[in-house]
Amino acid sequence: MVEKERLLKLIKDFQGKKIVVWGDFILDEYIYGRTSRVSREAPVLIIKYEGNEFNLGGGANSIKNIKALEGIPIPVGIVGDDEIGERLLSIMREMGITTDFIIKVKGYKTPLKTRILAGGEHTRKQQVLRVDREERFVSKEDLRERILKNLFKALDNANALLISDYDNWTVDIEVFEKVVSELKNKIPVTVDSRHRLLKFKKVSIATPNEPEVEEALHLNLSEGEELLFEAGKKILSLLEAPALLITRGYKGMCLFEKGKEPILIPIYGSEEIVDVTGAGDTVISTVTLSLSAGGSFLESALLSNIAGGIVVMKRGAATLTPEELEEGVSKCFQKR
Repeated sequence: MVEKERLLKLIKDFQGKKIVVWGDFILDEYIYGRTSRVSREAPVLIIKYEGNEFNLGGGANSIKNIKALEGIPIPVGIVGDDEIGERLLSIMREMGITTDFIIKVKGYKTPLKTRILAGGEHTRKQQVLRVDREERFVSKEDLRERILKNLFKALDNANALLISDYDNWTVDIEVFEKVVSELKNKIPVTVDSRHRLLKFKKVSIATPNEPEVEEALHLNLSEGEELLFEAGKKILSLLEAPALLITRGYKGMCLFEKGKEPILIPIYGSEEIVDVTGAGDTVISTVTLSLSAGGSFLESALLSNIAGGIVVMKRGAATLTPEELEEGVSKCFQKR
């Protein structure tokens, strides 16, 4: 049985934990406007521009989440030698995050995702369009060596390694295998992979969503929980991992641990989700911080479920504070 005081202590112990974040770093742009009328040129809305802002996205959103929860994120990876990459690095520096282990690569275009949000004068703005400017990265031997060297430097005295693979392929599997082999389970290694889940073997825990599980095993999970349980056990075996946490949207989560029965975790908060953007990053960030603080897989899953339930009620790639997470824990135990 998980105790409330234990979860609250874990949240306190997030503070100062050094988490290396290796992933696909993306810049998010939000363009805001007011809908005025339908265009004469085509059956589309005309949106009057009001402003824009930039934020950390993709794997960089995990960096933002860890920082918000008072951990110390240490990013490792690449950006392009371009304006978008420089803007992304500037945001990190403004947040007090080191960029010492991020390499600028000529010829690589830093991914940019532009979301256009619009609404009437007295209505809440909603996303009407998203434009992605990105490409898959083709790694070269000399760069692989530089990334590997940066990873080992960053991992010195780190409490955990979080891998965020958004399918831009800046996370090289060959480098991953060398790092995991060298770490020998000394610290937690967590992974969230969009399309290459089964490539990341021998991690501490993976946190796929249901569509990622379906893609990995070529099946449809809508047929019931028995199939979900079978799929989770199979992935756990294929990954040779001690744990797996499948996120299920409004249905909550399912935790699998080696040698144990699956545990269904109901959704925290309302089923009326406002925005799922970046929720997976919040989940893996919370899981990683909890494991680095000595939490069990179940404790870490419960905390991440609460954290995810809080951020999906906010707009955009949101984060939460330790105080919000503590309040969420208290509310959970009040309902019991």
